[in-house]
Amino acid sequence: MPVLHANLELEMSHPTLMVAPNGARKQKSDHPALPVSLDEIVQCAAECYDAGADILHLHVRNDDGSHSLDAGRYRETIAGVAERVPDMPIQITTESGGIFDVHTQLRCLQDTRPHRASVSIREIARSPDLASHVYGFAKEACIDVQHIIYGLPDIAQYKHWVETAIIPETMNSVIFVLGQYTPPINALPDDLLPFLDAANNMSLEWAVCAFGQNELACAQRALQRGGNIRIGFENNLHLPDGTLAQNNAQTVALARALINEI
Repeated sequence: MPVLHANLELEMSHPTLMVAPNGARKQKSDHPALPVSLDEIVQCAAECYDAGADILHLHVRNDDGSHSLDAGRYRETIAGVAERVPDMPIQITTESGGIFDVHTQLRCLQDTRPHRASVSIREIARSPDLASHVYGFAKEACIDVQHIIYGLPDIAQYKHWVETAIIPETMNSVIFVLGQYTPPINALPDDLLPFLDAANNMSLEWAVCAFGQNELACAQRALQRGGNIRIGFENNLHLPDGTLAQNNAQTVALARALINEI
């Protein structure tokens, strides 16, 4: 995977395309093709894998469609995807969604024991006394952690936790989030630059996701700068011209085309 060094050079030549097909908040009312049930998520994963996605970023939902960190739901969905698409790696989320505290996020990791998980620096910092437990368990369980970076203070917090050995130096995967969900701010490609400047001289394996219809333009900028990309309905429902995408697989195919042009 690409690694960010001081010169921002692409050290390896195979960008990774992750798909985030649903997220924690959107509902069928936002898009009828948003996958919510187990069967819908499994079907979507298969379609996105066929369209060129490398990894599935997995959110699970309760029966009423609300955000869940239930380990049983995670294990059941992971098993369903693994049966249908055995070669597709899965990353679960520990996102709080404005609902869960850090204790619950840690318990999700402990009870699910996934191969991969995304963890928000900002959210874990709500309970700094638990940070060492979160990252310590992830190291012990050999969980490949991707740190969610919403802004420059998150980079500073990540750096501090690495320097104080709360986060192992080898746990160096991050995803820069461009734009935001609430209040809605559509991302622009140049939004990436402050993240790269702040992370200069840090050895990071980095990716980008972007809110709004400029998602693919932001992905293209990330690819040009040597990053990985994440695409999907979690962050954006629209094509670059502003029309609704047909489904997640359509935007994945467009992102794969960008990678193939490199």
